[in-house]
Amino acid sequence: MFYHVQTLQFEAKPDRPDPAFAKRLQEILGGKWGELTVALQYLQQGWNCRMPGKYKDLLLGIGTEELAHVEMICTMIARLNEGAPLSVHEAAVADNPMTAAVYGGTNPQHLINNGGGGYYQDSSGVPWLGAYTTSSGNLMADFHLNATAEMQGRLQVARLYNMTDDPGVREMLRFNLARDHMHQQQWLAAIEELKADGLEGLPVPEAFPNDTEQNTDFITQYLNCSDGTAAGDGRWASGEMPDGSGRSFRYEDDPQPHGDRPVLPPGDPRLYGTPRPGAAPEHPATE
Repeated sequence: MFYHVQTLQFEAKPDRPDPAFAKRLQEILGGKWGELTVALQYLQQGWNCRMPGKYKDLLLGIGTEELAHVEMICTMIARLNEGAPLSVHEAAVADNPMTAAVYGGTNPQHLINNGGGGYYQDSSGVPWLGAYTTSSGNLMADFHLNATAEMQGRLQVARLYNMTDDPGVREMLRFNLARDHMHQQQWLAAIEELKADGLEGLPVPEAFPNDTEQNTDFITQYLNCSDGTAAGDGRWASGEMPDGSGRSFRYEDDPQPHGDRPVLPPGDPRLYGTPRPGAAPEHPATE
């Protein structure tokens, strides 16, 4: 069950209205890497986790905290819209160029659809999608994705931080930056603990038998399919592979094809495709 306490995890109170920034803040609310995405992703992974114990508890704990971040950002968006002019006339009456600029940056849906509050869309008005979340059932794969989600989220918060000079907004964003920092480290630590516990390994999925793969050449070859050659100097082109197999990367600068040029048979006439040159058109039978 869930139990909601009506106090914010951290204060979300701007020093002044700023509807234009409220619109930008939508990105970390309803965007692909926003707080709603990570909250539901971690919770879904936790609910689907079939191993009771520390990993399931970690997922459910962080996922629930992320719901608190959704609440904070919704509150901040609502407060940023308080007192904003609702029309060009109101902005003009104020006789203040800054007020007119604030009105020009207003998100109409904040006012028309949501009564001045936030909603689950990104800063361009694209609705949030359940497809943004992943719960594969493989903890190694999911924890890598979770670390990436925190990195992308923190990157966006850092950019937003530099788009405002409002002390109250910046105070909340500093908190978000700190928590995203912490969660990055937690997922990376969880990956290392999976390895130490011998529960999940590389490549994902580890349990899939390697002898069903084509051959070791395809496992170890770096196929350089670009006219740039500097990638051959990287760790990923030589040296031991990180999967613990003892194999080493091999750099192939001139990869060759292993298949023939495909020539497809004539199309099914019932689908009315374009016939080959010189071929008489076929007419499907009709009743």
